[in-house]
Amino acid sequence: MIKYSNVYFLGIGGIGMSAIARYYAFKGLKVSGYDRTPSDLTSELENEGIAVHYDDDPSLIPQDVEDTLVVYTPAIPEDLAEYQYVNSHGYRVVKRSRMLGEITQGQTCLAVAGTHGKTTTSSMVAHILTESGEGCSAFLGGISKNYNTNMLVSRNPVVVAEADEFDRSFLQLHPAIAAITAMDADHLDIYGDLEHYQQAFRDFAAQVSGILIYKYGLPLSDTETDAKLFTYALEDSRAHFYAENMRLDEYGHYTYDLHYPGGVLCDIRVGTLGWVNVENSIAASAICLCHGVDGQKLRHAIGTFQGAKRRLDEHVNTPRLTYIDDYAHHPNELEAAISSIRGMFPHRKITAVFQPHLYTRTRDFAPEFAKALSMVDKLILLDIYPAREEPIPGVTSEMIYKDVTAPEKLLLKKDELMAFLEKERLDVLVTFGAGNIDRFVEPIREMLLKRI
Repeated sequence: MIKYSNVYFLGIGGIGMSAIARYYAFKGLKVSGYDRTPSDLTSELENEGIAVHYDDDPSLIPQDVEDTLVVYTPAIPEDLAEYQYVNSHGYRVVKRSRMLGEITQGQTCLAVAGTHGKTTTSSMVAHILTESGEGCSAFLGGISKNYNTNMLVSRNPVVVAEADEFDRSFLQLHPAIAAITAMDADHLDIYGDLEHYQQAFRDFAAQVSGILIYKYGLPLSDTETDAKLFTYALEDSRAHFYAENMRLDEYGHYTYDLHYPGGVLCDIRVGTLGWVNVENSIAASAICLCHGVDGQKLRHAIGTFQGAKRRLDEHVNTPRLTYIDDYAHHPNELEAAISSIRGMFPHRKITAVFQPHLYTRTRDFAPEFAKALSMVDKLILLDIYPAREEPIPGVTSEMIYKDVTAPEKLLLKKDELMAFLEKERLDVLVTFGAGNIDRFVEPIREMLLKRI
């Protein structure tokens, strides 16, 4: 158990950081922290009684060094005055991933890793365990729409964790059951190349003690782990867990029959949109069935799962006007999301707004981004959101734009977007990106609701 009275967070507004902050506040510790800018998340933390400030000011750090634990995210700059202060004044300073690893020790950890799909899948696992009555604590990389939070707490010693590969964070976890959803190249600024990136997933697999579930076809084998192996797939019967008899309703929701080693679970209706969420639900079902969840309770929970915010998140959904927002910021995520939306609405015009995230990712995957975005009918491409990065000479959205073959395309500045959309005739609109494009979601939703 933690032996401090104060926990102080550097970068408290991050999705993973805020979950841990909420956990310790629930445990009765005094929680406070710094973030660069206010956001919806920091506002929620403040409403929950957590003190947050936005000035880089070491005098605002709790001064009781022996009784204060400092948790930081690698997203903060090393020249941050508060970060330098805690490191030079004797505080115990712990990276977020290490903290999550310490929290899960001594409990049954169910983890979801993968280049994409992990937020929705882990949120679904947490919902299934909660809805089934077993309960769990959960640290999620997105806001669960069922609970309007990224953190659940339970007395049951089961923890659901989103296992993030960024900065090799997931190597702090030692799950009893884990799933790996994808191993597509990403974070090459950290890993260098695909081989080192995929090796990190193999290292993660080696730390799974009980059961490892992975998407059929991924480059994993029993030589990498002592865990028992199962595979899952959308409709490939060579996998241990797969869907059959998929049916689509007019609003984009699927019903299917789940084949698994124990039999068939019929008529599972997925509460979230698109075939990609059928696939996520199969991975979540595999984890929960291996954990011992009753099949009928699982089927009910998948139907009541509302998704994670910004993951194929439906804001308007009528036969004539649909608006979906999605966090996709990797070419394969975009391809899966656009393919899902095209499958849901095959005869409607899809207009996509995409904000690229990071200069390095744009540089490394520009042709792949262009290929994925060419799947829409009309593309509106915004400037790159830099996040933690400095500009790279020659790296702009034009690198993607020039190779896009969609029937219609245009480059827009962020501050031009709302005025442009107000004049557009829209059928299916989707906003994509991991930057600050989320600030447009509510204004777009309100604008479109007036058209219905």
